[in-house]
Amino acid sequence: MSAATAATSSISVVNNSLKNVTLSSRSPLPSAISVAFPSRGRNTLQRRLVLVTCTAGDGSKPTILVAEKLGDAGVKLLEDFANVDCSYNMTPEELNTKISLCDALIVRSGTKVGREVFESSRGRLKVVGRAGVGIDNVDLSAATEFGCLVVNAPTANTIAAAEHGIALMAAMARNVAQADASVKAGEWKRNKYVGVSLVGKTLAVLGFGKVGTEVARRAKGLGMRVIAHDPYAPADRAHAIGVDLVSFDEALATADFISLHMPLTPTTSKILNDETFAKMKKGVRIVNVARGGVIDEDALVRALDSGIVAQAALDVFTKEPPAKDSKLVQHERVTVTPHLGASTMEAQEGVAIEIAEAVVGALNGELAATAVNAPMVSAEVLTELKPYVILAEKLGRLAVQLVAGGSGVKNVKITYASSRATDDLDTRLLRAMITKGIIEPISDVFVNLVNADFTAKKRGLRLSEERVLLDGSPESPLETITVQLGNVESKFASALSESGEVRVEGRVKDGIPHLTKVGSFEVDVTLEGSIILCRQVDQPGMIGTVGSILGESNVNVNFMSVGRIAPRKQAIMAIGVDDQPTKDTLKKIGEIPAIEEFVFLKL
Repeated sequence: MSAATAATSSISVVNNSLKNVTLSSRSPLPSAISVAFPSRGRNTLQRRLVLVTCTAGDGSKPTILVAEKLGDAGVKLLEDFANVDCSYNMTPEELNTKISLCDALIVRSGTKVGREVFESSRGRLKVVGRAGVGIDNVDLSAATEFGCLVVNAPTANTIAAAEHGIALMAAMARNVAQADASVKAGEWKRNKYVGVSLVGKTLAVLGFGKVGTEVARRAKGLGMRVIAHDPYAPADRAHAIGVDLVSFDEALATADFISLHMPLTPTTSKILNDETFAKMKKGVRIVNVARGGVIDEDALVRALDSGIVAQAALDVFTKEPPAKDSKLVQHERVTVTPHLGASTMEAQEGVAIEIAEAVVGALNGELAATAVNAPMVSAEVLTELKPYVILAEKLGRLAVQLVAGGSGVKNVKITYASSRATDDLDTRLLRAMITKGIIEPISDVFVNLVNADFTAKKRGLRLSEERVLLDGSPESPLETITVQLGNVESKFASALSESGEVRVEGRVKDGIPHLTKVGSFEVDVTLEGSIILCRQVDQPGMIGTVGSILGESNVNVNFMSVGRIAPRKQAIMAIGVDDQPTKDTLKKIGEIPAIEEFVFLKL
């Protein structure tokens, strides 16, 4: 294959609000043991051995803290996988104390998961599961900074919330709650509670997501004209169910009923206020089963008193529970329920199962389809890239271990050689795993797809990506991945390229990651277990000599490859070993006269 074109793009790593991620438990930090060997002459480089070791985890079950009531089916699913601590009604202080012992946290809407929770977790918390749709009670920026994946359960309670919205709208229109209270008080005032019909009225759905769409479907069935406003909703989806997308002001001006289904964000906070109420048709009726904060509650009371708003039906409030003397709650033309949108038996069990599956999957290293602070990577792409993800992380780990102590890694260049077009190769996951491989061995930071770019920026790591387009069939996503670290010194001089960067290159063969180049030397060794790299004088017997030393120490060699400049000159021997050699074994290898330098690398 020949390189036809090469396209280079610099990536500015910023703290984006990332939208899903492979998670894995971070191993304890590697410890390095350096053994120096005297040079054999003025012109011979000093030979040094660097041993890097890692301690594996104990394989114990993760711990999941459930901070609010969760359906039995979901708890059972969690208990089959992890140690589960169901502790409800905790104070913020109690939550902060417990969280340092937990790998995952599951909450509903009543628990605030702020920055202090992530700080208190000391890096152990890997997943926060929100049993429901809204995530405004979770500090997403802090979660991203600390590498914690946030997942929600957006589908299981969709129908329940939509049904509750329709129920509130009908109950409000026909004064059901007020009439019920009147009859129970011994009254019989039929004329006082005359309502309005829904048929023929215009309903404006503000927020045309899953719940908003289901409300629209049901309202159409009741004979209502439905319009919607949502800057992100596709017009064809709305038209398919007979809904017209309109501007925000048009929705306010023409609606007889307004149903709110938008998230609480800085943009939507108090979006219904004195100014927007003034734009509404007099006598409008408002339903809110979304978030209390999207309505200025004091402004709503004024709109009710002035007659602009005829009635309101509310399931959510800015502060929950609201004050007992709340003017809004006590208003005679307001129907209220205590945040019951998802409170059906079916929805509760569905949400419990959905969030439990998402949390367990994330702890198992799977990309969750409901992640809200990591880039979405489709299951198809993930499956195809899986061996390349492993290759990417190991190349990062290998490259950084080749950097001499004191050399700060600041510039990283990643080159992808592929026959696929640029828009057909998603490299975000690969870039994140290379970042993980570079940063984790030399820091106490846990890196994953969630926080890779943020962590790189915070540490001053500048990454650039280059794609080399190859001729040939695009059957495989990648031919090679090359990682280069610029402006550094190497503890293994042969790892430097002609231009002076530490360079390693790899490819996937039969589903297994291989190291194929170190510096300017071509090698071929599987990236499994550990690797010994030796620069040697190319002469007969070297493979046998090194192999014998390892064999005598009961160290199994799984692969060996030699790359050389020319016969009888310098060569690089790459040896893959299943076991960790002792320091005495490595010292014997270093004492072989023809070996000029070598390094032992634990992957």
